[in-house]
Amino acid sequence: MSAVAPASLTDPWTLGSLRVPNRVLLAPLAGIGNWFVRLQAKRYGAGMAVSEMVSSHAIHHGNAKTCNEMLRIDPAEREHGPVSIQLFGEDPAIMRSAAAHVAALGADAIDINMGCPVPKVQKTGAGAALLGDPDRAVAVARAAVEGAGGLGGIPVTVKLRSGLRAGDESGFAVAHRLVEEAGVAAIAFHPRSAAVHHKGTPDYALAARLVASLPAPVILTGGLADAAHVRTVFVETGASAVMLARGALGNPWLFAELVGARERPPSPDEVMRELDWTIDRAVEHLGEERAGRYLRKFYPWYVARLQLEAPLARRLAESLQSTAGVGAAREILGHSQELLPASR
Repeated sequence: MSAVAPASLTDPWTLGSLRVPNRVLLAPLAGIGNWFVRLQAKRYGAGMAVSEMVSSHAIHHGNAKTCNEMLRIDPAEREHGPVSIQLFGEDPAIMRSAAAHVAALGADAIDINMGCPVPKVQKTGAGAALLGDPDRAVAVARAAVEGAGGLGGIPVTVKLRSGLRAGDESGFAVAHRLVEEAGVAAIAFHPRSAAVHHKGTPDYALAARLVASLPAPVILTGGLADAAHVRTVFVETGASAVMLARGALGNPWLFAELVGARERPPSPDEVMRELDWTIDRAVEHLGEERAGRYLRKFYPWYVARLQLEAPLARRLAESLQSTAGVGAAREILGHSQELLPASR
């Protein structure tokens, strides 16, 4: 018999009942992954996108901002692949309620956060803290599966870390229980401990062990910021898909590279046009005033790709971050056009 060819990042695959058009996904980005950030990733080739982290308690209690803004799914998002909503929480009954609400809204999948290392999340018993309480982790995931319609409903995935501390591999064991006891459709695995946040080298060998032993797809995330590196670890680990997180911030072109739609980094003019699109969408989503504040964290990501000399890039980023509103930022960007390498 001939050996089965390894999967390509451009191959479609199935997640529960879903068909995902390729194997390059946008990870849940806390405080960032709203509908237009997900839409941007889809425009550049992402086969699926996951929302920012959303509180199951806020959904259950009908918080207006959560339900009206954070759960918004734009119709254009669906044109290129499924949309998943990520929930966090530690109470199974509330998670069941929130999952049912999200499923009724039309989400294609639900992801449960069991990897967030932020202390204010962990102290509630949610996020990475669930790795230290496997029975509760299974109960929370099982409740989400039930709320999402049971094993015949929309698929539920779980994103988790390798463990709580360096050398801790509790996430490996929890992943097996989540699939076998709770009916989770896939595991998104970040092979770093919660204690190191985003520092250090991910343990891709551990990820490969999980792939080899888990009777469900493993989606690899963590440290994926360069197309060549992503392709290498995708093959080495045997993961079903990859999930771009921090590496995609202000860099949707990485999706295009990975699905074969481009080979070169963006030109400065392309970066400026994409930033302009992002500003427009932020205003549409939040209004002028709130968008002005919200976008301050976005500007440095795009400025870093303008191919400017370091001192000039730093001054431009600082100027944009100190703006009072979108109008002032647009004015600064307009004046900066003449500084771009392509404009000289």
